[in-house]
Amino acid sequence: MKLLAKLRIDAFMLGILASVAVAALLPARGVAADTLDWITKIAIGVLFLLYGARLEPREALAGLRHWRLHSTALAVTYLIFPLIGLALHALVPSVLTDDLYTGVLFLCLVPSTVQSSIAFTSIARGNVAGAVVSASLSNLIGVFATPLLVMLLMDTTGNATVSPTAILAIVVQLLLPFLAGQLLRPRMTWLLRHTTVTRAVDRGSVYLVVYAAFSAGMVEHIWSGISPRALLAIVAVCAGILAVVLTITTFGSRLLGFARPDQIVTVFCGSKKSLATGLPMASVLFAGHPVGLIVLPLMVFHQIQLLTCTVLAQRYARSAQSDLAAAEPSVQPA
Repeated sequence: MKLLAKLRIDAFMLGILASVAVAALLPARGVAADTLDWITKIAIGVLFLLYGARLEPREALAGLRHWRLHSTALAVTYLIFPLIGLALHALVPSVLTDDLYTGVLFLCLVPSTVQSSIAFTSIARGNVAGAVVSASLSNLIGVFATPLLVMLLMDTTGNATVSPTAILAIVVQLLLPFLAGQLLRPRMTWLLRHTTVTRAVDRGSVYLVVYAAFSAGMVEHIWSGISPRALLAIVAVCAGILAVVLTITTFGSRLLGFARPDQIVTVFCGSKKSLATGLPMASVLFAGHPVGLIVLPLMVFHQIQLLTCTVLAQRYARSAQSDLAAAEPSVQPA
């Protein structure tokens, strides 16, 4: 791990690439695929159980009072992002294929991240309590908002069909474990102290979902249709989306008069998209469709946002430290 840090290689990104490589060499088939599906569902359920247990109810109630901050971040996630996704339909078929555009639009509809939004806000010396509430709200609302947005915006393309039972499946898989975590929180404090365990569940569940999605892609032979040009197009489109949203959140939070710590929350919670939440949703919402191909833009976006937000968080931290040093009164020698 120290060697990776010296080489500036993100271990999480390396794990995702390893999951893709294993899926390419040893894809799950038949009974193994069915078993993997159940293991993945259990891992995601445990992950959201931990999310629920992490959120202090009193902290959540106090954070909800800052409604302007949370409504701004939610508006970026569920209004501005979808509008950008719809506008990108102009790139079909010259830049994006129909399936890849479906993936880009789906990327624009999923909730914000929880863990990394909070972590980056903390590094940047922002409003951590506000980030906890904002990111958690995004995921809770996303359980209902993402499937509904998919039904409203994607049925018109003919590339996705969603039944109301899919929403129920997502509620059972994501929302119920979260609420159970809230109820069991007093009895789980001992587990939450072991950050290694919670981090292993957090990242391990994502690795499982990535492996499952790419395994299905290998079995269905969908990757043979992805050209290097198409992959480069996805990278460019995802980088462009992130650049637009970061610009909107940065200058928009300033225009709204937010204090610096709240500006940081808006930037990190508003601009990020959750791989941990989006992948299991895709497996339910796009059953019968090439899920591996559809989630590819989300996976690419996730890597770009991690790299970009790492740089931004460090820049915010240095700026805050400089401001603090400048505010300290200088001591003149006697």
